[in-house]
Amino acid sequence: MSMTWQSSLLDLGTEPAPGDLGSSLRRTTLGRGAWLDVAPGWLAGADVLFERLADAVPWRAERRQMYDRVVDVPRLLCFYGAGDALPDPVLDAARRALSAHYRAELGEEFATAGLCLYRDGRDSVAWHGDTIGRGAAEDTMVAIVSLGTPRPLLLRPRGGGPAVRHDVGHGDLIVMGGSCQRTWEHAVPKTARPVGPRISVQFRPPGVR
Repeated sequence: MSMTWQSSLLDLGTEPAPGDLGSSLRRTTLGRGAWLDVAPGWLAGADVLFERLADAVPWRAERRQMYDRVVDVPRLLCFYGAGDALPDPVLDAARRALSAHYRAELGEEFATAGLCLYRDGRDSVAWHGDTIGRGAAEDTMVAIVSLGTPRPLLLRPRGGGPAVRHDVGHGDLIVMGGSCQRTWEHAVPKTARPVGPRISVQFRPPGVR
């Protein structure tokens, strides 16, 4: 897939690989049993990986029922279930590293990978929590690795309230944990500003979507 975008000069020629999680994570308690871990630039060589995934992943467009009409989903998608081969070995390494670090707290390993391609500022995801499956009733974790151009990831308490903003891209890692999927919502809003593409990789435990 051919795209025009501005890569990071710090990433040029760097072989993609996940970094250390022990010292790089910053945890924020959101309240209502939810928390957020952030590790800026966790995945080295993220722009190289962006280009590989943009070409290798079989991206697809989807349409969904929205009230009384069917609309285009404003981003491209690809989902890899538990046991599916991931499109790049770096994603396997990232999933192993996340599982090893969070296994004691999560009680299980990350198993699936959902990929979203935000082509420009017109692509977005509305306010939601990952509550299809066990996330609707159980504490869980969703780990997001962002590649490409930074975009705002917003979080707010479910039902409304002040939003927390993180601009994520170029290998940044965000992990939403505890009750976050049930008691908070997250979104990537549209923007009228010129903005390059971003790939979001979401690692989840089995039965969480």
